[in-house]
Amino acid sequence: MHKHLILSAAIAAMLSGAQVAHAAVGADEAAKLKTTLTPLGGEKAGNKDGSIPEWNGGVTKPLPGKKMGDIPTEIFANEKPVFQVNAKNIAQYDALLSDGTKALLQKYPESFRLDVYPTHRTAAAPQKVYDSVAKNATRCKLKDGGYSIEGCIGGTPFPIPKEGVEVMWNYLMRVEAPSIEYRFKNIVGNADGSHTLATRNEISFQYPQYYEDATPESWSGEYAMFRFNTLEPPFKAGESLVIRDSVDQKNARQAWQYLVGQRRVRRAPTVSYDTPDFVASGANYFDEVQGFFGSLDRFQWKLIGKQEMLIPHNNNGLIGAKLDDALAKFHLNPDHVRWERHRVWVVEASVASGKRHAVPKRRYYIDEDTWLIALVDGYDAEGKLWRTTQVTPFVVPSIPATLMKTATVFNLQAGTMSVIQALNGEDFKVVPRKQETFFTGDAVAAEGVR
Repeated sequence: MHKHLILSAAIAAMLSGAQVAHAAVGADEAAKLKTTLTPLGGEKAGNKDGSIPEWNGGVTKPLPGKKMGDIPTEIFANEKPVFQVNAKNIAQYDALLSDGTKALLQKYPESFRLDVYPTHRTAAAPQKVYDSVAKNATRCKLKDGGYSIEGCIGGTPFPIPKEGVEVMWNYLMRVEAPSIEYRFKNIVGNADGSHTLATRNEISFQYPQYYEDATPESWSGEYAMFRFNTLEPPFKAGESLVIRDSVDQKNARQAWQYLVGQRRVRRAPTVSYDTPDFVASGANYFDEVQGFFGSLDRFQWKLIGKQEMLIPHNNNGLIGAKLDDALAKFHLNPDHVRWERHRVWVVEASVASGKRHAVPKRRYYIDEDTWLIALVDGYDAEGKLWRTTQVTPFVVPSIPATLMKTATVFNLQAGTMSVIQALNGEDFKVVPRKQETFFTGDAVAAEGVR
């Protein structure tokens, strides 16, 4: 076991057992959210050598400089890397690197590197969210084997997690604005180093658990709903997809798709799990979008522990770059990707009994301050590393929150990549919330036939 893991093997083994319905922690332990832990559950203190500083409240005020909608794009613009990691010095930093990061360094030794900058703990959330998290710590419960939750609202459900599935719920229920809109491009990186535009889209996302008036009693359990429309290429323009996700496993995902050629809306039950993502020309699976996207029930989730790692973080500058500048042939352009040293939760996903998945084993690395997925490694049926994902989060002080949309999925065996929801050159806005009828198949059908 990794020498930096905090949980012992015995504790990890215990936590990987049956997922039983229970409240996360008692009142005494929850009180740590006001002392030694941040309000979202990270360790407030820095590490021993100071390379991870103490959390001091994060970024909550507007930042100067250029913006792309509500995203400031010049955050820490004058900083220089503290050090670089490349194929030649990889052994020196082995303990801080995921398998996938090491594989990319070895596969592309002439072009891929990590520019490691000073660590900034920018994570923040509105006070209302902090208040909700403090309540969630003692009231939120797992049910249905851990694949559903109940009793919580408006913030991290398990800020002091005891099981891997709780960490994953923290990610799914991550801090968001109630309503956002943006445009994005999906780019496929081919094995010869060329890039292809899969689609360009406009999207509206809504997060009902963060409505101002939401309560555990009034909330339907739907934690994310989105609707997007394809703008390019011309032969796909006008296609739409609507998804509504719920914390209730019995109603985990509802999806509808509108195809221009058919001029009708149809249910889309396959838009989930390991179905190839048609929005990205099939270059990734649907549940690889944004690191992980959808229901948890195909896997058993084992909490391995917590460790210090080098992860992409505070990547506002990457989003501010022109798309051609942000991309190298086989990966993101290292000149524009910011890596920092942070503590991450490590969760291992193995296919559950009686289930199937094209990627039977994954390892997720989730930032302690934001509960955002940072890295994912995927292994094939023989246990060989097959896929790796990098997620590049960014700070939005106007919420305040650290968000993530873009995820880059590498197929290491095929030598391809899929850049999912690239925001470069587009716009991103926090907007007033819409009527929830906007996120229905009926609404798409009504607009599609006009």
